[in-house]
Amino acid sequence: MSTALAVRLFLSSAGESNDAVIVGDIYSADLTGDTRRNILIPCGDSPKPTSYPVTPGRYLVSATLPSGLVLTENAVAVEGEETPVDFVMTDSPYETHSWQYLMGNIEPSRVYHSPGRIPLAESIASRSMVAPLAEPDGFVPETAVDLTALATWIGDSAPTTWSFASMLALAGSGSVPPVAQRIARGEPRVLPAPDVSVDAVTPLYRFGPNGPVAAPDVPVGERQFLVVEAAGSVRLVTLPLPWGNREIEVLVNLRQSPTGSAVAVTVRDPAVGAGLAYMSQGALDTAAQLFTDVEGMLHSKFRNPLGAAAGAYVLVGTDHSAGETHWDPWLERLAEGFPWLSDGAILRAVRLLRRASPETQQARDGLIEAFDRGIPFYTLGLAWLIDGLSAFPDDPECVRRLDEARRLSWLADIREPFLILDLRQGSA
Repeated sequence: MSTALAVRLFLSSAGESNDAVIVGDIYSADLTGDTRRNILIPCGDSPKPTSYPVTPGRYLVSATLPSGLVLTENAVAVEGEETPVDFVMTDSPYETHSWQYLMGNIEPSRVYHSPGRIPLAESIASRSMVAPLAEPDGFVPETAVDLTALATWIGDSAPTTWSFASMLALAGSGSVPPVAQRIARGEPRVLPAPDVSVDAVTPLYRFGPNGPVAAPDVPVGERQFLVVEAAGSVRLVTLPLPWGNREIEVLVNLRQSPTGSAVAVTVRDPAVGAGLAYMSQGALDTAAQLFTDVEGMLHSKFRNPLGAAAGAYVLVGTDHSAGETHWDPWLERLAEGFPWLSDGAILRAVRLLRRASPETQQARDGLIEAFDRGIPFYTLGLAWLIDGLSAFPDDPECVRRLDEARRLSWLADIREPFLILDLRQGSA
């Protein structure tokens, strides 16, 4: 048997598949062994470890979580043996929230279940949707917080409401009629609490291609949204549906999440779910380790255009080719094939701008087209759109659109991979 380190990460058992893959490194602690960068670490309640051959010696193994937290374990590789290296993250506050805990969207059990107190950050930017004044020690008594939220699903939204102007108007309007009714083409649906056995402070909503899991199938449109309301605060959540046959989760954290996000969206895709979180950090090189078949994702756009767009963000963001590549035509087809997906037009335009010989007029027209399609699905797309429009400071059409895009970015939670807009602040 060869000398190797067998690496894995344990999550709480949720009674269902909670498999994922994250990125890590192996370093030689005595400077005489092997160093392996960007290893892939399987996660789950009983994950099969991945074995990495090394020479005998002492090692430090690290695991980079999607939240940015880095876990480390020491290991001694023995000649001819496979040494286990087990990371443990089984202290999720609820087993059903183990995926959210891995992504860094919820507190560990010891903090979450601390008796009678709810952790809240002092900065406005990090507060939850429900944030009364804290005591001098930085905590808020649980009895002082209104821990209720209302979630309304919009399965078929009107395309006219996707525009930047419409979204800015929602943020500047009152509460009558409700936000959900203003953007829904059909009848919005108020969702029941997902699980009465779990504390309502952090409800977890699950969605499949056709809307809420376990709900009767109803016709859905090209864009689905979720409106979350609590204590006068209103968040409009972009739902990345459909994502093939994968489910997505929306966590509403009325306490304080480690990321500072009151609402978090994750895709339960074991291969690239964590990669989407790395993307939101701007760690595209790390995300690329999980998007191992980026070109395949882009090529299979007709099965999962949202996944193809994610792969394209990684591909465009990490590629340094001077000229045209073989995948540029795929970007063209992604942009042309899905007019409801402004991200496709953004990617094509940014790619044209980043070439060694930029095609500025085509890029300019593409950015205007992307803006006119409506708000993107990805927060990164909004940032790239703003960056692209900024390249045309003397073009009145670009300047007008740039102003609206910038104002919308002030409402966006830039810590999240998918666009979440803070339309109205209440007590937070």
